[in-house]
Amino acid sequence: MAAVQWRSRGRNYEAELQRCRPEAAPVEFGDYHPLKPIMVTDTKTRRGARKGSTSSSSSSSSSAAPDPLSSMLDGTDPLSMFAAASATETPALSHSASTGDLGRKKREKETEEAVGPDFEPWSVKRGEILARFTTTEKLSINLFMGSDKGKAPSPGSSAVSEKVRTRLEELDDLEEGSQRELLNLSQQDYANRIEELNQSLKEAWASDQKVKALKIVIQCSKLLSDTSVIQFYPSKFVLITDILDTFGRLVYDRIWTMCSDPRPLSDSFTVDDVNDTAKETCLNWFFKIASIRELLPRLYVEAAILKCNRFLNKSGIQETLPRLTAMIRGIGDPLVAAYTRAYLCRVGMEVAPNLKDSLNRNFFDLLGSFRQISSESVQNQLVQQRVEVPEYLTLYSPAINWILQCIAYRAPEPLLTEMMERCKKLGNNALLLNSVMRAFRPDFVATRATDFIGMIKDCDEAGFPKHLLFGSLGRSLACADPPESERLTILNEAWKVITKVRSPRDYINCAEIWVEFTCRHFTKRENNTVMADIIKHMTPDRAFEDAYPQLQSVIRKILTYFNDFSVLFSMERFLPFLDMFQKDSVRVEVCRSIMEVFIKHQLEPTRDPVILNAMLHICKTMHDSVNALTLEDEKRSLSLLIIGFIRMVCFGRDFEQQLSFCVEARATFCNLEPVLVQLIHTVNQLAMETRRVMRENHSRKTAAFVRACAAYSFITIPSLSSIFSRLSLYLQSGQVALANQCLSQADAFLKAAVSILPDVPRSISIEGKLRSSESFLMDFINNFLATLLVIPDHPEHGVLYLVRGLLNMVQDYTWEDNSDAKVRVYVSALPLLAAMSQETYLYSIPKVDSNETLYGGDPKFLSEINKLCETLIGQVLDHLKSLGRDEHSTRRQGALAFSLFGVLLAHGDLRNNKLSQLAVNLWNLSHKHGYCDTRVSVRTLESIKQQAVQHDMSHLSDTVQRLTLQSRT
Repeated sequence: MAAVQWRSRGRNYEAELQRCRPEAAPVEFGDYHPLKPIMVTDTKTRRGARKGSTSSSSSSSSSAAPDPLSSMLDGTDPLSMFAAASATETPALSHSASTGDLGRKKREKETEEAVGPDFEPWSVKRGEILARFTTTEKLSINLFMGSDKGKAPSPGSSAVSEKVRTRLEELDDLEEGSQRELLNLSQQDYANRIEELNQSLKEAWASDQKVKALKIVIQCSKLLSDTSVIQFYPSKFVLITDILDTFGRLVYDRIWTMCSDPRPLSDSFTVDDVNDTAKETCLNWFFKIASIRELLPRLYVEAAILKCNRFLNKSGIQETLPRLTAMIRGIGDPLVAAYTRAYLCRVGMEVAPNLKDSLNRNFFDLLGSFRQISSESVQNQLVQQRVEVPEYLTLYSPAINWILQCIAYRAPEPLLTEMMERCKKLGNNALLLNSVMRAFRPDFVATRATDFIGMIKDCDEAGFPKHLLFGSLGRSLACADPPESERLTILNEAWKVITKVRSPRDYINCAEIWVEFTCRHFTKRENNTVMADIIKHMTPDRAFEDAYPQLQSVIRKILTYFNDFSVLFSMERFLPFLDMFQKDSVRVEVCRSIMEVFIKHQLEPTRDPVILNAMLHICKTMHDSVNALTLEDEKRSLSLLIIGFIRMVCFGRDFEQQLSFCVEARATFCNLEPVLVQLIHTVNQLAMETRRVMRENHSRKTAAFVRACAAYSFITIPSLSSIFSRLSLYLQSGQVALANQCLSQADAFLKAAVSILPDVPRSISIEGKLRSSESFLMDFINNFLATLLVIPDHPEHGVLYLVRGLLNMVQDYTWEDNSDAKVRVYVSALPLLAAMSQETYLYSIPKVDSNETLYGGDPKFLSEINKLCETLIGQVLDHLKSLGRDEHSTRRQGALAFSLFGVLLAHGDLRNNKLSQLAVNLWNLSHKHGYCDTRVSVRTLESIKQQAVQHDMSHLSDTVQRLTLQSRT
């Protein structure tokens, strides 16, 4: 391929634009429109219809546009197919599936419907109890060891008597050496041992060792009579009743399965639907349980399988509940009795939520047992374990709360009123009053808040602290509103008690609850007073250090109700309140929560100095927490929050104040690179807004201002560590400077961008993986070349000095091995040079004279462009020759040759015979090895033929005749 003489073809951009513009087709009202809803007609066809036949039931309009999604589905909805398939397969479900998991799911659904989603389940309270009632005391447990005793029948005895004797001996075996006591267990060890017992129960059941399973349950139930570590008793109750629940479910599912042969048992089955085998098995379980000697395990285990009474008779549950309720009266320890009643209520709500009489009886028995709390035996126990009376009374709370919740659920108001009156008659029972306020509906408590305050006043402070009572009242008032006329009185009465609490821990626990009531119903004045009181109580001896979760909760509640930050920051005590968060991690978390609320609710830009100063302080706190050990994700998260604040700052037409803010922010947030990038974008946007306001005619003042904006960016960009951020911002800032007629500043930006090109690394880390930077660099260079079209040459430098500088940097850059990137840059530069040789440029900047004006089509200028083009084409051709020497590079050679052919076709003057011959040679080279896309080639030929029809492009007719398609073979 010999050297050629380059000459750019003349372009009439306006005429080309008109030729490329699509023809407009008027659309009548009512015609099909792509955004108009499509009416799909259901078409039903028979599966056995002949090919090509149509159904007479089909109805569709020939003018209606077809639905592309429906046509792909052949008229069949996949969801309908699945539904039909499942309906067809339902009768064929296996026996185990229908009687196992499916039956359990149906029963669980039935229970949910009977109780309802508004009933707080035990699973929620379970976690709270385990977290609240802990101990550091050592615990003990008896582990079941198993025995083979009593398995051989005595000869000569009848089958029935032998069965009874074996059952009794197996149960007695539990108390005759089949257990081992473990001492000195920590709380976690104890929980692990209980979990081991739970697993042993399941394994025994799975291996058909039903008696062993029963023994494990009896043994665990006996543990509930042990109150040696009384502080841990509520958590022990939770752990052991989990085992009881598992046992009850296993027994019920076994009997249910026995009833489901041959057909599954319906959810609404009656006793008549239960077969004799299932009834006998169920009765056998109740006989085994009745043989348990001790009251407590017998009561618990029977309660666990209470639901199995459904298999024996219609009124079994209704008769059993009162009997079990009466049996609890035989338990001497009031704490053990209270939790036993709680378990019975729990089971009762699951199996028969409508039988409230037994639940009510439980409650009234509980009221009668309160006299035992002051008995000598209980007091001696507390002295022995060194437990104070208030702490002991709190142990009753979970049990009483649950019992009252079960009774109060969907209870009529007269019943709740009666229970409230009974509590009044008991007098001075703060524990019960506390549970009533926790369990009753919030709206019931809220409407009678004044009455409850009176009852709280009558309680004795020594037995149960009043601040706990006000805390329970505050929880109800946070969910329901009291009468408006009473709200201020209620707040004053409550705060009189709260502010007198001496213990900082007790104080903040109660104050946190009442903050929500204050925020819901009062103004910033009252909330400011509350915050001042909290600061007063929590500052001495740095008590706030032990109350960060509660203080954070206070902040969240204030932010929930005060979204107007001008009001929020006008509270005098808000920022001093934030100063109590001294721990760095907590302080940053609080600032983060404030920023999230600000970004979410601050919809309009602000210039309020109070807001700006406060938010700057908060953002600076987050920024200053960044150090060398901070994770990148954390930096990114903090940066996004600060950027959100910066975007909300707007000083209107006071552009100088806006720039001053950006200067201050740059100094404040210098360690977060994304924030600096956003500040540069903000300043560039500020310069463009100034241009818009001045309608592209800058005055002396605004011209100086936009130069100051350019100086800001020029100073800030070098501080960025990411070279791609610097490249991008240099180019964008140069474009902004050029748009504002700051030619020297634009020139400095672009020269700076060119100067750092050699520093671009060959690979960059993206999401922890090293990837080639070549594609990023190519994108930048192409954008840079497009900008150079409108950049006028500097009067003190040579012609096209920026273009030459860029190409020199590309020449010296160390590209990857076996890469064509450098040559592709040369190919990309040819359209730029061709555009520069036109009399009128494709685009220009208002008020800026480009090279078209400076040189005015000067022959010397055009000669320089042509020489540079010839040099670039020579470099490309040399590279193509080198690729031809390696048979593994033929694909790359063909792609590059076709790319250069496209440039010559679009921008070269093919009337020049040498240039035309070069184009033909490049076409042949690109097709030589059969790697060129045939479809692209065909479309290219069609395009050339269309251009050849035009009067000024007739010379292409000869060229297209010489372009032939070659087969891959």
